[in-house]
Amino acid sequence: MNHTHTLKASIVIAALFALPLAHAATMTQADYKASESRIKSEYKADKIACGSLAGNAKDICKEEAEGKEEIALAELEYRHTGKAEDHNNLMKVKAEAAYEVAEEKCDDLAGNAKDVCVTQAKAVETKALADAKLDKKVSAAMTESADDKRDANYKVAAEKCDALAGDAKANCMSAAKMRFGKS
Repeated sequence: MNHTHTLKASIVIAALFALPLAHAATMTQADYKASESRIKSEYKADKIACGSLAGNAKDICKEEAEGKEEIALAELEYRHTGKAEDHNNLMKVKAEAAYEVAEEKCDDLAGNAKDVCVTQAKAVETKALADAKLDKKVSAAMTESADDKRDANYKVAAEKCDALAGDAKANCMSAAKMRFGKS
């Protein structure tokens, strides 16, 4: 029964991992390096703490420590750059880390119970990776849509400028190009 609760907790954690971060904020290089150093130090401490355990509990502890570090580094990268691709990578890392821990927890089981546990863990990972893929596609579609809207608005502004002549037309076109990011 304890393994069922553990698997359910892993599934809930994986679902939470699939949620996007609110907003990425860029950070200075010094803050980035300091955070990276802190994450690596925490990983070393977590790994040392696993040394007092034995058997599969030790293996689970190590997987959790590795997953925690990988997620923290991916979150750091996303906070540093704010890029959509880094957000997508973060979602993938979270899915893979949750799977690795869940799969390791399945090692305490045997027979069909273990097979079901591994299958459930893989299903959770597959769903989380599918969410990450969908998020990537939605992000790309939103970017394309914004570009299309900007191009359409520029064409309207340029057409309005055509009604002018001389310096007024040149100033109008210059302002339209600047406003809509055209060169």
